Amino acid sequence: MLQIQGEPRTVQEAKAIQERLRERVVREDRLGTVRHVCGLDIGLLRANTLARAAAAVLSFPALQPVECAIAYEPVTFPYIPGLLSFREAPAALAALAKLARKPDLLLYDGQGLAHPRRFGIACHVGLAADIPTIGVAKTRLVGTHGEPPDTRGAWTPLRDGDETIGAVLRTRPGTKPIYVSIGHRISLESAIRYVMACVTRYRLPETTRWSHRLASGHGEAAQWPRAGKP
Repeated sequence: MLQIQGEPRTVQEAKAIQERLRERVVREDRLGTVRHVCGLDIGLLRANTLARAAAAVLSFPALQPVECAIAYEPVTFPYIPGLLSFREAPAALAALAKLARKPDLLLYDGQGLAHPRRFGIACHVGLAADIPTIGVAKTRLVGTHGEPPDTRGAWTPLRDGDETIGAVLRTRPGTKPIYVSIGHRISLESAIRYVMACVTRYRLPETTRWSHRLASGHGEAAQWPRAGKP
């Protein structure tokens, strides 16, 4: 995995890292056959001093559990909107490193290009791991948009000025939309298509649902095939 950089000492240093690395994000499809998709999410423990990262690998397109990995890392960077990757990415990358197989596509519970500096945590982790990655967020961080039609798969652009930075996607009628953006090595159109292919009868894709439950420590990890690496 790519070592992006050591821990920044200041907010200014962190922003400078994002500004520099955003140019390395690939915004077009550079992915092969997708047979395994992976959800990644983070839970916080011990008064937010310990991060519990969960990687949940599902078969694609069947979306059956294949493997999960849990990693714990101390939290060393404060919570600052727009700088979440410096708080969560070390644990996320540690969980990915435990997987026996590298997933073909990663769906991260967070922003990708839909970020003030176009380098959200989905970009950070995707670039560091060199895995095609999609940002799948429940709420908006930046940008403006219209309301997508109330039909499954309908979407409207998320825009920041003249730039389209993501899609506001309606996964189920009668529910709030989600925010999809490029993380790394995938186009926005393909990102929307893969997210919808991972949605069953719920608002969130199965990758997000499973990784969130595993990161929250609800006990489902015991039911999953465990990661092949120690």
